[in-house]
Amino acid sequence: MGGLTGWLLLLCFFCSGKANLAPSITTVVYEVCEDTPIGVVAFTIAASDPEGQPLTYWLNAPSDKFEVNPSTGAVTVKSTLDREASITLNLEVSVSDGVNPTSAKLTIILEDANDNIPQFSLSSYDKPINENAAVGSTVIRYQANDPDQGDAGNVRYSIVEITPAHGSDLFEIDEITGDLKLKGKLDYNELSSFYRITIEAKDRGGSCYSSETTFQSSNTISFFTVVDIADLDPIFLTAPYIGSIEENSPVDTSVLQVTAIDQDKGINDAIIYSIEGSTVAGLFKISSNGIISVATAIDREATGDTVTLTVKATESKLNINGQPAAVTTTVQINIGDVNDNPPKFYKCTTDCVENTQFTGEVFEHSLGAIDIGMTVKDPDRLVQTELRLDGVDKDVFYLEPSLAQSDSIVQLLVKQPKNLDFEVKTQMVVQVIAVDKKEATFQATATVTITIKDTNDNIPKFPQNTYKLNVAEHSPVGTEVTTLTAADPDTMDAGKITYSLLPDSILDYFDVESTTGKVFVKNQNLLDRELRSLYSATLQAKDTDGKPGTALLEITLTDINDKTPVINRPEYTQFVKEGGQLQEKIEATDGDEIGSVNSEIVFSIKDSPHSAKFTIDPVTGILTNNGALDREALDPAANGRIELTVIATDKGTPALSSSAAVVINVEDINDNKPVFKEKSYSFSVKEGEKGAFVGSILATDQDQTVEFNRISFSIIEGSFGSFIVRTSLVEGGYQGNITVDPDIELDYESVQKKYTLRIEAADLEQEKDSVTVEVEVLDVNDERPEFPSTPVVSVKENTTMSEPVGKFIAHDKDTNHSLVYELMSVKCRCSEEIKNCSWFTLDPSGDVRVNPAQTVDYEECDQAVVEAQVVDEYTEKGGNNSLTPGQLVINIEDINDNIPQFHYPDTVFVVVSEKASKGTSVAGVTATDLDSGTNRQISFKVDKVLFEHMDKDETSDMGMLFEAVTTQQEDNYVGIIQSTQGLQITLKGKYLVSVSATDRGGLSSTIVLEIFTIDESFHTILQFRTTKAEVEANLDEITRELTAATSTVIEIVEITEVDPPVSRNIAQCLMKAYFIFLNGTALNSVEVEKRLSAPGHFPQLNALGLLNIGNELEEENKADPVRYALLGVLAGLIIVLVVLLTSLLCTRRNYRRKLKAANAMKSASMMDADNQKGGAVVPGTNKYTMEGANPVLNLNIDTSIALDLDLNEESSDMDKASLNSLDLAENSYDMDEIGSDDDNRSKQEEPPNYSEPLSAALAQLDKKNSKNNTKIGISNPMFDTTDL
Repeated sequence: MGGLTGWLLLLCFFCSGKANLAPSITTVVYEVCEDTPIGVVAFTIAASDPEGQPLTYWLNAPSDKFEVNPSTGAVTVKSTLDREASITLNLEVSVSDGVNPTSAKLTIILEDANDNIPQFSLSSYDKPINENAAVGSTVIRYQANDPDQGDAGNVRYSIVEITPAHGSDLFEIDEITGDLKLKGKLDYNELSSFYRITIEAKDRGGSCYSSETTFQSSNTISFFTVVDIADLDPIFLTAPYIGSIEENSPVDTSVLQVTAIDQDKGINDAIIYSIEGSTVAGLFKISSNGIISVATAIDREATGDTVTLTVKATESKLNINGQPAAVTTTVQINIGDVNDNPPKFYKCTTDCVENTQFTGEVFEHSLGAIDIGMTVKDPDRLVQTELRLDGVDKDVFYLEPSLAQSDSIVQLLVKQPKNLDFEVKTQMVVQVIAVDKKEATFQATATVTITIKDTNDNIPKFPQNTYKLNVAEHSPVGTEVTTLTAADPDTMDAGKITYSLLPDSILDYFDVESTTGKVFVKNQNLLDRELRSLYSATLQAKDTDGKPGTALLEITLTDINDKTPVINRPEYTQFVKEGGQLQEKIEATDGDEIGSVNSEIVFSIKDSPHSAKFTIDPVTGILTNNGALDREALDPAANGRIELTVIATDKGTPALSSSAAVVINVEDINDNKPVFKEKSYSFSVKEGEKGAFVGSILATDQDQTVEFNRISFSIIEGSFGSFIVRTSLVEGGYQGNITVDPDIELDYESVQKKYTLRIEAADLEQEKDSVTVEVEVLDVNDERPEFPSTPVVSVKENTTMSEPVGKFIAHDKDTNHSLVYELMSVKCRCSEEIKNCSWFTLDPSGDVRVNPAQTVDYEECDQAVVEAQVVDEYTEKGGNNSLTPGQLVINIEDINDNIPQFHYPDTVFVVVSEKASKGTSVAGVTATDLDSGTNRQISFKVDKVLFEHMDKDETSDMGMLFEAVTTQQEDNYVGIIQSTQGLQITLKGKYLVSVSATDRGGLSSTIVLEIFTIDESFHTILQFRTTKAEVEANLDEITRELTAATSTVIEIVEITEVDPPVSRNIAQCLMKAYFIFLNGTALNSVEVEKRLSAPGHFPQLNALGLLNIGNELEEENKADPVRYALLGVLAGLIIVLVVLLTSLLCTRRNYRRKLKAANAMKSASMMDADNQKGGAVVPGTNKYTMEGANPVLNLNIDTSIALDLDLNEESSDMDKASLNSLDLAENSYDMDEIGSDDDNRSKQEEPPNYSEPLSAALAQLDKKNSKNNTKIGISNPMFDTTDL
């Protein structure tokens, strides 16, 4: 028995020990900024241990980039990181809990930092540029590469500096492409032959480890040489050219040299010279070096003083256009003269002809030059010729000039005009001699004959020097005044004398016939004797030479009666006091001849309203009044003014007259007293009004001026200090305004209710009148109206009633009142919020009516409050309105006027084959009704079901395949669409379900739902390491991540627990889902796996517990499969041994124990060969990729095996407990420590906790065999329930 007990204890030690699980590395992909400083933690290895033991971290191989903290797992940058060298780095790391190591290959993705400067692709961008390069053309393209990513690698180009500075006007760079372009015209000569340009390449900045954006840039310097182009013609230097040479110079004599150069300085072609033209051909020639010399003999007199050459310079090579480049210039050569010719006479008219005989004509007694057409010429230059006269008549004339130049016109001038007398001599002859002053032998002689012509030397004469003439004023035009003629003895003037009147001003009045000498009237109207009675004129006679003779004419105008008498003043004004005497003398003149009847004047008064009151003397013109003048008898508007018209008439035939106004101002005197308009006055005034107006009294004074008719009023009795009177000027007199004294309030309730006043009116000279005024005091309305409470009224919505829905009634204590109601506001209660509205109006009578322009809507507002003010129109004192406004509450009653409104779903409705049974809910609709009460209750009904086939273009009527079940969720009514029978799972397409929503009032609306059919083959199993409860708690976030990754709508069919769960690295729950597009199509599991495995989405899903995508559960990674296989075999042998021993002992009771490791086996049984042979489905998991890699889990263990382990023949219900797992318990012990802890076991006060029924069973068994019943648990790192 002792041996058997030892075996049993050994078995208990092996089987009850909890296996120590290996830690796991949960994240294998990390992102690190490449500019992370050395010594800074880049990331921390994410690892966990199921038992929560401390972990140790190390690198499997040395790394020159990273080092790891063995305690924390923090990975520190060891050396500079460079993303451009490698985007990803691999790091082999291991983590251990002290027993089980776990290795993993970490992938480190380096995030880009702006750590590279842009590098120009070429070391030099120097380049020649033709100076004729087109503006806008690309000179060169700069290209700089920046290995950084994004903006950090996006290079922009700019010009930093250009030398010389004017280059900034010629070059520009495209900041994106780097194209350097010409924006101006190059010029080799005028601008520069080279340019030095500094180009900057700069990225757009970036950051990674540091949040501060950094920029990188580099520069390159380029030299551009401008290549000169043969595009310019040559140019002559020091032009224009002028040279000189004497006539008769020897041939080949040099005159001057011309020089031309090529303007294209970078080319500088040789120049070829030629003479292209000459004013005299053949005289000169030009050498290859530009020297001009004499070619033939030169005669200045034949060639002239100047010879002009056209010299051409041509470049030896063709220009850019393939044409000779040439330029011409003008060369002027002056020919020097030699004296080798005698002087000669020439007759010059149109042309000059050599001649020695000349003629001319001259009038007798005349001075000046005689035209003989003589010119003396000497072909030599700079010579002088002496001229002199000879002959009998030489003293009568002289020559001009006396000393002539080489070409001079000779003039013969009269020296003694008195000797030129036609009556004495009609012709004269002289000789002209020309002598070369330098060479006396060179001379010539010419003869000149002068003919003397007669002249007109007598003037015309009249018989008398002065003539006196008369003509009547205003005589008709053409009236002859006189006819006079003059005589001239010159025969040439006979019958050719002409006449005119002088000065020109007389021609406005008189004129003369030029051939007869008849003087006549020219303007009738201007001949006015009264303006001018005498005219003087000169009658002039001229002969054919215009020599004048004159006679004086004195013309006198005789008078006619043509002048109207003129009164001296246009208006006479005189002032006279009423009752006084007027005497005014009217004077007039007449412009006709004095002493004649035409100028005698008679005075009279023109008839008018006041003319009878006055008399005027017809001869003297004295005006007087006939009787006393009364100012008050005149119209007051005339202000005392009397206007008369006095007429002055002459005695001529016909008689002429004129008139003038006479104004007589009658001055007022105070001869009237004030008079009241009424004999008495009666007024009334309200009590309590200080300064209140009582009434007005009116008095007049017949005097017409202010100083005599101004009136002032005063109360002389009866006022008792209560009234005052103020005077004011009004139309028709003066008004006295009676008011209550501003400091007094009349009181109706006092004894004095009536006043009798005595008021006096006085003018400035105290002429007076008085009147009695009765004043009665009146009572006033001074009470405010008030509102009583107004009952609540109701009105149905949408009402169009025109009669009042309510009425305001206010009270006023005053008996004399008129109440008017005014609307202050209408406020509506809308969704528990009070706001202004305009549903109701208020009549002035207080009636409240529905506003016809508005619609009362219960669904918008359910109550209205009308607030009004009342005004007493008769109020005379105090406030005329109520202190508090009145309110009328109007309740709005609902009617059924709104149809149900569907809330259109934003989800896709699908039905899958596994949900195709009867009663399956396939969709839902939501509707609301804005009405209230029973009017808002909604019921749903399926009206029609159609099916639209995907594989063929047709629609089938499916009958009533679905029904609607109505439910209510708060204020919304929900219609759940269920199948009424099993659906055909083979159909592919979508159901078109027409659903109607109807309220209790019979109003309805309809919506058509699209329900897509999805085949079961499109389902996908998602494995989660978290529990079902955790998945359901994070379901919204999981759904969002799945939707973001797949861009589909997620239809989750079920979430199930994996029973029993094995460990945290094995799936603990499964989610069955469909990934559906909005068009009704779905993703299969392979497409889902591809999308969810993307690096941008899987880390987030993995953090939410997603472990695997597929239909097979993963097996847990074992740290040492060989060791666990040996331990499994050993455990099996021990179990067999125990069974054999138990059978041999033939105990009374057999205790059968079932090793229920079904769930542990489930992981192995669910994994097929395909999954094992493939790679890891999810990066970072411990799924094995080879069949047989975990021999323990791949054992085919019969779950019906039972071991009889109890030798004490006692039954325990605990034996039937499920052996789901042997995870490490909190209060367990390692086998290595059992021996050392035996002495301490009795000190345990609390029993250990067991996570596995098998552990608890073994512990209870040990308790029964132990005397101390020590409560312990045994942890064996070599085994766990999964091994069993």
